[in-house]
Amino acid sequence: MNYSLTKNSASVLVAGLIVALGLQGCDSKLAPVAKDALPPTIVTEALPNDTDDPAIWINPNDSTEVLIVGTDKHEKTGGLYVFNLEGKIVNKVTPLDRPNNVDIAYGLLIDGVKTDIAVTTERGTNKIRIYALPSMKEIDNGGIEVFVGETERQPMGISLYTQKDSLGNKIYAIVGRKNGPVDGYLFQYELTGNQGAVEAKLVRQFGKYSQKKEIEAIAVDNELGFVYYSDENVGMRKYYADPAKGNEELAFFGQKDFKSDNEGIAIYKSTDSTGYIFVSNQQDNSVNVYPREGDAENPNSYTLIKRIPISTIECDGMDATSANLGPKFPKGMLVAMSNGMVFHYYDFRELEELIKK
Repeated sequence: MNYSLTKNSASVLVAGLIVALGLQGCDSKLAPVAKDALPPTIVTEALPNDTDDPAIWINPNDSTEVLIVGTDKHEKTGGLYVFNLEGKIVNKVTPLDRPNNVDIAYGLLIDGVKTDIAVTTERGTNKIRIYALPSMKEIDNGGIEVFVGETERQPMGISLYTQKDSLGNKIYAIVGRKNGPVDGYLFQYELTGNQGAVEAKLVRQFGKYSQKKEIEAIAVDNELGFVYYSDENVGMRKYYADPAKGNEELAFFGQKDFKSDNEGIAIYKSTDSTGYIFVSNQQDNSVNVYPREGDAENPNSYTLIKRIPISTIECDGMDATSANLGPKFPKGMLVAMSNGMVFHYYDFRELEELIKK
């Protein structure tokens, strides 16, 4: 079934979502989409099993080439699916054993060649998997084990931190797991190229964890040098992304801002230092918006700016870009997962109008 729709087909969109939910056998107790919810500009084609997390890739040499990589986190038969800006599936990597979250980085030096990469956690094998972009060719020799020697492994969340260098960027994978200790919950790995493949070296263990639920959503702000993650049902945590800057927790916010779970995180960059942090208010079917630069009096304090109802149902992962992606998304977009095995693309202009309303 094809779910690619425009926002002008609102009635068709609602019908499509109802059908998708019916196919999934979703719990009728899920919160309904609000009557004033922002409709998406595009809804992607449906995946076979269970969507979770998206990541946006823009060709550095041709900004008209844009791909959205999304996870289908089914056990044994999951995969990474690649969509174009119209929401059509144009490539896939299958089968993977419960790929949970995915992120993208640019310019990893592999044998002298700058290579863009997509990295996903493969929960069923306790590995991260790495693919070259845009081809989605495997470049990890079958996967890299993470949390080796730990009692609790099961990788879930991932975000990539890039330290830019003209000779080749230094890229780190920050990985979370299903369960773990109250401190040192996240592992940070430096990624390097060797003989056509990527290797990983553990450089850091950091991050507090409430042990109430889990930590799945992780996002890095490369320009400002921070990593944020959702300690679900508790709040948002902030640390330095650079392992050389230590493990001090810089901020803990949003504790009273969510109906239940705080989930996916997307960072929208208006300038190098300003913009918005979007966080999925999962059981409310909305997104919470915070200032990327922090509050005026304290950059490590984050006051909720706005709660925006959107049309996703129990959104997990999100990603955002401020790049001009053409007439439908001239100021960028927010991509958000929704139950029904789809992802939604939202025009940032419409989000901005609601933020400033």
